[in-house]
Amino acid sequence: MKLSGNTVLITGGAAGIGFAFTERFIKGGNKVIVCGRSEAKLQKAKEKYPELITRVCDVTKVSDRIALFDWVTSEHPDLNVLVNNAGIQQRYHVLKTNAKDDWNYYSQEITSNTEAPFHFCMLFAPFFANKDYAAILNLSSGLAFTPMAIAPIYSATKAAVHSFTMSLRHQLEDTAIEVIEVAPPAVNTDLGGVGLHTFGTPVDEFADAVFKGLKAGQNEIGYARAEKAMRMSRDEIDESVREMYSNMKNTIL
Repeated sequence: MKLSGNTVLITGGAAGIGFAFTERFIKGGNKVIVCGRSEAKLQKAKEKYPELITRVCDVTKVSDRIALFDWVTSEHPDLNVLVNNAGIQQRYHVLKTNAKDDWNYYSQEITSNTEAPFHFCMLFAPFFANKDYAAILNLSSGLAFTPMAIAPIYSATKAAVHSFTMSLRHQLEDTAIEVIEVAPPAVNTDLGGVGLHTFGTPVDEFADAVFKGLKAGQNEIGYARAEKAMRMSRDEIDESVREMYSNMKNTIL
């Protein structure tokens, strides 16, 4: 991937992995635009990097996604890189849920993690198709390949992102649009709640590895356990899922 001279839009780019990417794109000589639901987080990111362009956007709302597309393509027509990073993770046991009354809560995960990035890809791909160079980066997860049974919707949504990204790459192979999948392992961010991922890979270590892969031209980038998961056999997947659930099920039972 071309790592300088771009105009980059990162969803959820004010915190966690998204902010680590934001920092590296800025330092690489790119114009960076980030969106997110929290105006406070966006302001904090902008205080550190005054050149950062921010926009409040709730990616779970169709109207917000369309408004973001209309605004950014009008105000920043040089945009040529989209990073679909925003996402949420929920952990639960299905026997302890109330899907009749609380489905809106659970469906937010599907909307944020699949509907939003799919919609953004379909909005921006035609806009990018006429450019000399463009790229779409979709963040899936190592859990797309070895699901974490205590986060069943999250794992399923990331598997869908993996599948969609493969299809998108084939559909756009005759254009100048690179389609790249980034599959994080557990990374030490606040995904799912504060303190749940303190055991994970340091966020800067992960981001450095991703940008090394981008520089090398890789279109599928995993790291640590996620990189291994992307190449597992079915028997290895079954064993990995069983082991993870055995080690973590007490956290939701």
